[in-house]
Amino acid sequence: MRLTTKGRYAVTAMLDLALHNDQGPISLADISNRQGISLSYLEQLFARLRKRGLVLSTRGPGGGYTLSRPPGDVAIADVISAVDEKVDTTRCGGTVDCQNSQRCLTHDLWSDLSRQIYDFLANITLADVMQRKGVREVAARQDREVARSSAPSRSSAGTVLSAAQESVE
Repeated sequence: MRLTTKGRYAVTAMLDLALHNDQGPISLADISNRQGISLSYLEQLFARLRKRGLVLSTRGPGGGYTLSRPPGDVAIADVISAVDEKVDTTRCGGTVDCQNSQRCLTHDLWSDLSRQIYDFLANITLADVMQRKGVREVAARQDREVARSSAPSRSSAGTVLSAAQESVE
């Protein structure tokens, strides 16, 4: 099974949103900065996530996105399905015409695997993933990196302060 970038990015963005859910609406620009996903791609994904009722949008200054329900109520499979991603390991995409327009020898095996993967993802929520130590460590690192890159450097802050002092004198 190969989960495409669309599904991976949707789960990553929703997990980021869940991790920052207590901060009010989160802008896609913030998610883009933390996760390295292009803003235009996030806009496309969040249009689908909103349409499927997984996120709510707030317009205007201070606007952004919030989860429509608690992270414990959002299954990873719901996120993947919302962006039209399929969890399918069959070669035929489930159409049962794998080999010369007929069922192949291993169709049922791959079909069963697809069901197992879907069931696995349906039983893991954003809250479950958020509780993982590695996830919390990565999120903390990303927050520090974004804060560091958006804060003015000491040299530029000193220059601004010096310029302000000179204009007062």
